[in-house]
Amino acid sequence: MRMTRIDWILLPVLVGVLAGVVVGAFLLAGFLGLGILGLIVGVMAQRIELEKDGATSNDMTTSLYAQQFKAQEGMTRAERAERKAENEALLAWLFVAKVVSAGLIILGFGLFVLFQLG
Repeated sequence: MRMTRIDWILLPVLVGVLAGVVVGAFLLAGFLGLGILGLIVGVMAQRIELEKDGATSNDMTTSLYAQQFKAQEGMTRAERAERKAENEALLAWLFVAKVVSAGLIILGFGLFVLFQLG
């Protein structure tokens, strides 16, 4: 997971926005809000990881699955390698999102329970 120049430029903006969202959730709903925000981020990251190879849905889209498999079978070696590299980069960022999600869940729900029982 190598960061480019634009990643380093946008990193402070991203951190500032995320800090604002976390503070807003805390001010709106306290520690419970942080836990719920962590759950939302975790569910979104998990959903993105499930759909990295193509759309997942109910049985109404069986023709979509067939089209996706045909497209993947028709790829050249270079296209497959590019797709694999993109998936690996995506999974690296999703790991970061999952760690942040776990931290928010533990911090939010843990402190909520601690202060409710204490």
